Amino acid sequence: MKNFTLLILLTILFFSCVPNKDLIYLQGEPAQKNNISRINDIPYKLQVDDMINIDIKSSDEDLVNIFKKSTGGGNGNGQSFSGGSNYFSDYSVDSYGNIRMPTLGEINVLGYTTLEVRKKIENDLKKYIKSKENLFVDVKLSGIKYTIIGEINSPGPKIIFQNKVSIIDAIANSGDITTVGNRKEVEIIRKSINGIEKFTVDLTDINVLNSDVFYIKPNDYINVRALKQKSWGTGTTGLQSFTTIISIFTLITSTIVIARNL
Repeated sequence: MKNFTLLILLTILFFSCVPNKDLIYLQGEPAQKNNISRINDIPYKLQVDDMINIDIKSSDEDLVNIFKKSTGGGNGNGQSFSGGSNYFSDYSVDSYGNIRMPTLGEINVLGYTTLEVRKKIENDLKKYIKSKENLFVDVKLSGIKYTIIGEINSPGPKIIFQNKVSIIDAIANSGDITTVGNRKEVEIIRKSINGIEKFTVDLTDINVLNSDVFYIKPNDYINVRALKQKSWGTGTTGLQSFTTIISIFTLITSTIVIARNL
C-alpha cells in the first residue's frame, strides 16, 4: 500500500512541475527560405476610439495655429511631453468615425490609413493656405494601445509609443509571463471592420517571428492562458512540488497510523 501510494505521489510530482522547455522563448532554428517574399505588413486602418496625432506646420505659423487643437499641457505644436496629456492634445475617432478639427470641422477617418488621412487634411488645408506657404502635415497613431490579461505579471491596458509593436514587445512591457503562464498558447483577440478575430501564437517557437500576427494592432486584447499545473495547485517548481508531495505523503502516513491505533 505504501509503495503504491509513493508511486502515485511521485507520478504527480513528475507531471506537476513546469518543464524548462515551456519557459524558454523563441526556441529552435528559423525556417530557411529560398524565395524572397513580401513582408506581410498591411497598413493599419483607423477604427472607432483610436487616437491620432496631427501636426501641421507652415512658414506662416500664425495662420496654421487656427487649425491646431489646444494642447492643454503640450508644447504648443500638437505634441505632448507626457503620455497622459496626449489624451487632450490628440484626436479621438468618435462613434461615427469622425475627428473634429478647428476650422476644418468634422473629417471622416474610419477605415482610412494615416497616410490617407494626411492627404485628406492637406487637401482641405489648401483651401485656406496657399501652396507657397510650404505646408507640412504629419499624421500618426498616438502609440499602440493594447490590453493584456491572464498569467502576466502586470496585467491591464498599456500604451507603447512606437509605430509598430510586436507580441514580444507587449509581453516584455507587461512584466513577462508568469511561471504558470502558457507561452505556447497566447491568444490575441482583435476587433476589426470584419468582426471579431481570434489568433493563437506559440512564443516558444522562433518561427512566430514570421507569423501574420507577430505585430499587434491598436486595441488588441492579449490573453495569456494558464498551464494545467496551476489548477493542480502542486507548485510551479520542482522544489515546491516536492515539498507539497512530502506534505501530502506525511498526512496520509499519519492518518494510516492513527487509524490503526484506534
